Amino acid sequence: MALLVPSCHTWILVKHPLALCLNTMGEHHFSVCRVSKTTYCNANQSFPKPKQQVEVWDSPPRVIKFLRKHQRGSSANGLRRQKRDWVIPPINVPENSRGPFPHMLVRIRSDQDKDVGIRYSITGAGADQPPSGIYNIDPISGNMFVTQPLDREERASFHLRAHAVDMNGNQVENPIDLYIYVIDMNDNRPEFQNQVYNGSVAEGSKPGSSVMQVTATDSDDSTTANGMVRYRILSQSPHSPIPNMFTINSETGDIVTVAAGLDREKVSQYTIIVQATDMEGNLNFGLSNTATALISITDINDNPPELTVRTFSGEVPENKVNVVVTNLTVVDRDQPHSPNWNAVYRIVSGDPSGHFTIRTNPITNEGMVTVVKPVDFEMNRAFMLTVVVSNQAHLASGIQSSLQSTAGVTISVQDVNEPPVFPVNPKMIRFEEGVPAGTTLTVFAAQDPDHFIHQTVRYSKLSDPANWLKINRTNGQITTMALLDRESIYVKNNVYEATFLAFDNGSPQASGTGTLQIYLIDVNDNAPVLIPREAQVCERARPNSRINITASDADADPNIGPFVFELPSFPASVRRNWTISRLSGDYAQLRLRIPYLEASVYEIPIIVSDSGNPPLSNRSVIRVKVCPCDDNGDCSATGAVAAAGLGTGLLFFRREKERQAKPLLIDPEDDVRDNILKYDEEGGGEEDQDYDLSQLQQPESLDHIINKPTGVRRVDERPVIAESQYPVRPSLPHPGDIGDFINDGLRAADNDPTAPPYDSLLVFDYEGSGSTAGSVSSLNSTSSGDQDYDYLNDWGPRFKKLADLYGGGDDD
Repeated sequence: MALLVPSCHTWILVKHPLALCLNTMGEHHFSVCRVSKTTYCNANQSFPKPKQQVEVWDSPPRVIKFLRKHQRGSSANGLRRQKRDWVIPPINVPENSRGPFPHMLVRIRSDQDKDVGIRYSITGAGADQPPSGIYNIDPISGNMFVTQPLDREERASFHLRAHAVDMNGNQVENPIDLYIYVIDMNDNRPEFQNQVYNGSVAEGSKPGSSVMQVTATDSDDSTTANGMVRYRILSQSPHSPIPNMFTINSETGDIVTVAAGLDREKVSQYTIIVQATDMEGNLNFGLSNTATALISITDINDNPPELTVRTFSGEVPENKVNVVVTNLTVVDRDQPHSPNWNAVYRIVSGDPSGHFTIRTNPITNEGMVTVVKPVDFEMNRAFMLTVVVSNQAHLASGIQSSLQSTAGVTISVQDVNEPPVFPVNPKMIRFEEGVPAGTTLTVFAAQDPDHFIHQTVRYSKLSDPANWLKINRTNGQITTMALLDRESIYVKNNVYEATFLAFDNGSPQASGTGTLQIYLIDVNDNAPVLIPREAQVCERARPNSRINITASDADADPNIGPFVFELPSFPASVRRNWTISRLSGDYAQLRLRIPYLEASVYEIPIIVSDSGNPPLSNRSVIRVKVCPCDDNGDCSATGAVAAAGLGTGLLFFRREKERQAKPLLIDPEDDVRDNILKYDEEGGGEEDQDYDLSQLQQPESLDHIINKPTGVRRVDERPVIAESQYPVRPSLPHPGDIGDFINDGLRAADNDPTAPPYDSLLVFDYEGSGSTAGSVSSLNSTSSGDQDYDYLNDWGPRFKKLADLYGGGDDD
């Protein structure tokens, strides 16, 4: 909605000499137009930018009328052409006005107010919307007011709409747009982002080198002089070498060097006071503010290090290391504890063997001349070193080294009493073991390094673990005091080691130690020993019932294996019952030669010989327990007791007791069952494999025993009475007590009514239904009279011996 001024003469402005016009066709340009009579603003007008703005409070307010559309003529098609609209100029209100308030801005008027009663209102932000209440209007007169001071930095413009209605609320005019602009006043100083700025520039920088930038902002309108800031340097401290070492770009705030001569060693920091002024830097009308710029001058390596004197001196005792001989002092004017200041020392001549080095003290920057390799007074009594000092960082371009960066160092070596030294340490000699006492082994002599002093060297024994040796006190001759035994616990890897002390008669006395190593050559002086010493086998020869044997020999190769294992010819029963077969060079097998050997403990002598030259032999005894075995080839304790001649009553008792625990007849600690090694050998002949396993069937059920009716008693049933007390076998029985133990058990069983047989029939096991075994009830062990035992010859070779005993007829 705009104000229409049809012929640029019907719109009446306030009677004020100043009017502010707006060009809405493009960029807004505000201009103060001085006129002497009524002025019209056309939408196509443009004015130059004002040099400054003024308030328009003193003149009566202008009148703004509602715009009406006028028509001019008719076209052929009956349409009317509308006249050009005129733009309502904005309402300009200066900020920070002191009033009085409310202050009238303009008067809104409708041309129809002569015909009907009109009521006026305004809407928009600042009127009936937040921030509400800044503007209001008299509904009857149409006078529009501002009610308080305005701040352009809070809100720079307002857009309101004016309305006109009749007394019934009906709109009589189209609403018009009112634009209110808050005119900026220079009421804000420039503000620096920081009060203190820090920058740096290297010393020796050329003019024009960038240093830093400072920035200030102004809250006023930046499109006017009120917000245009300019910079300048107010002061520089210190004024060395000149008062104006730096300059600043007035518009950007960039600080650069303007002169040469920056030297950190003279001035390490400058303090610059910078001023920012608005109104384009006009000091008469603009507002100003200041900030501080601290400019640090950074170091470059433009000062070479210089040694304080041309010659240094020191002394050091011989044979000492990590000793500081002397300190080299240096001066460097660059930044302390920086690469430009840190000193690096080098020895360029006078120490070809590398006895010395120079370390830098990190605190004082001094060079510490240090001994890293012992010096010998007898070889060098003095050293003349040439040293050079430099920095960690290279010198800056164009800077030359100083003549004072080089110096000489004189070092004197002090003679000290040095201990005697064994030329060969440790010293190794070789001897056969067993050399007799009094044998001279070697001369273990030491030398005194102090050639310029005549001193006497004496010797003593320091360490001799086996006490085999002695040393001559004056000449160092080593002699044995006992036999040297390679198998001694003091010999490690065939080497016996002893240490000796050599000392001089200097003041103070000095001593050195030497180690003598004797490599003992083995001789065959130890016979082999049989392993194991105890074992067990089954009384009947089985493929897996064999004993692996070997031997141990304390000697070394070639005086050890392969070993030879033999059975002695006496007693003859040894070779008749046993045999040895060779497995390898160090192992053999001992096994039964006969099919059956009565259960007992046998001591079998075996002769073992080594491979020495000449060989050594040893007659060793192995204790072999021969016992009945179960199906797994393990020694059966029950079978062992039965084989020893126990009665049937004690056998049944022992059977029940040993089902849970089967103690051996020897000490558990001497149990040698682990020494029985089983191999997958067939052994024996085909007759050994002719077993009828059907005779060992177990009963399918015990119900016929458990469910027996009460009162029915079998003759082999155990009476329900108190048990008799049987003798208890000692936990560690002696083998000679076994016979007494068996006899005591037999007597107790014969007198025990609870022991089987309870009658004439004894059931040892139930063979199960369908057994192929025949009945043994026909056998009567108590029958008397002659009986024909010839049928035993038909039972095979295992019963041949029995047939010979009982079937011999009248030959006896």
